[in-house]
Amino acid sequence: MSEHEFEEFGQQIADQSEVFLLGLQEISREERTGSLVPLLLLEVSQLLLAGARLGAQQDFEPETEYQPDVGPDPDLDAMRLRLAERLGDADTYSHNFEPYDPETIPSQLSDDLTAIATDIANGLRHFRAGNIEEALWWWQYSYLANWGSLACGVLSALHSVVAHDRLDLVIEGEEEQVEAAEAVLESGL
Repeated sequence: MSEHEFEEFGQQIADQSEVFLLGLQEISREERTGSLVPLLLLEVSQLLLAGARLGAQQDFEPETEYQPDVGPDPDLDAMRLRLAERLGDADTYSHNFEPYDPETIPSQLSDDLTAIATDIANGLRHFRAGNIEEALWWWQYSYLANWGSLACGVLSALHSVVAHDRLDLVIEGEEEQVEAAEAVLESGL
């Protein structure tokens, strides 16, 4: 990867990270809860695209053995609490951290989204401090070690909510239509 491609790639990941962080904050403040889950599904899907791009790239190496200090982690607890409140009963889901191990554990979407945001924000702080290599290393490492798995679990839970919402509809008159169709099939017509 040339220096220009490296910088451009770093900028693209930074842009996707910032869009996710801003989007998550805005979604957590959204008063209408009807669009909450579909919007979260969209945000997490887009972030996973950035993660997949990081996973498909070369291994990024930090310049130093120890990560430079870029300041404290952002305080995202208010966002986490708003998400938990808005998600209500849908906040708790079963997460499987390792797909080859059938054990699942209870998890909260609000906690996992906040953990993802914390990892993403750390990389963004490195990027904004001018250390593209450290930012890319951090994003790639944390994607593979933590937020990638969390985001996959969150995506699956959000997808399930959207799918059930859209597919588990009761259609008025549906039972009569099914009975009529079964009668036609039974009569051999």
